[in-house]
Amino acid sequence: MDFKTIFNLAGHRALITGSSRGIGRTLALTLASAGAEVIVHGSRNDENLKHTVAEVKAINTQSTGIAADLSSSAAVKKLIATAGKIDILVLNASAQSYQTVEDFTPAELERQYEINIRSSFELIQAVLPLMKKQRWGRILAIGSVNQYKPSPRLAIYSTTKAALNNLIMNCAKQYAASGITFNNLAPGVILTDRNADVLKDAEFSQKILGMIPAGRFGDVSDCAGLALVLCSDAGSYITGTDIPVAGGMQL
Repeated sequence: MDFKTIFNLAGHRALITGSSRGIGRTLALTLASAGAEVIVHGSRNDENLKHTVAEVKAINTQSTGIAADLSSSAAVKKLIATAGKIDILVLNASAQSYQTVEDFTPAELERQYEINIRSSFELIQAVLPLMKKQRWGRILAIGSVNQYKPSPRLAIYSTTKAALNNLIMNCAKQYAASGITFNNLAPGVILTDRNADVLKDAEFSQKILGMIPAGRFGDVSDCAGLALVLCSDAGSYITGTDIPVAGGMQL
């Protein structure tokens, strides 16, 4: 078995939503290092997006960046049109806010639904025709440990992640015979800028740490190896999986 070959993504184009920072940025760098032409996506054309695009282009000069607000269906359609040929889709972008159920407004509920579910569905629809035609495709959703053990203050986020996983499982069965794999990678508490503020509270941080059997928070690199397997020929016979990367927090 030639390991260099089965992990080689040369000739493939990957769109990774929400990849200007955090886990998405690491996945963009990982897939580019494996040879993929990567489209880095951010909600805004800000410094995070520009910096990550520069990093990825230093690895693969064919890579590029696109800014699009996934809460807008029109913006998603523009993203699809601009991105062009995509045979690896990583659904990493998401919206969340720490609130109790009583505090949620209809607008916030709609925002999280639009970004976390509706845009993912539209992107899947858009990339399927090409993947079916070439009989090769990889679709990887980035879920959350909250889909198993929902935080009281992340009720809507947790619900959307569970729904996204359900969609992925549905599609996995439908399109396996077309050479397209659908999988879900569910991170636990990963040390990203998104989690930085909430983990500044020492008491809260220790409480959460006590819920993780591994005894540590995750690093963005903890998600990279599995993502590469699931997006390459190494994962060609893996579909319909939901794999937590959470140090056992899901248990």
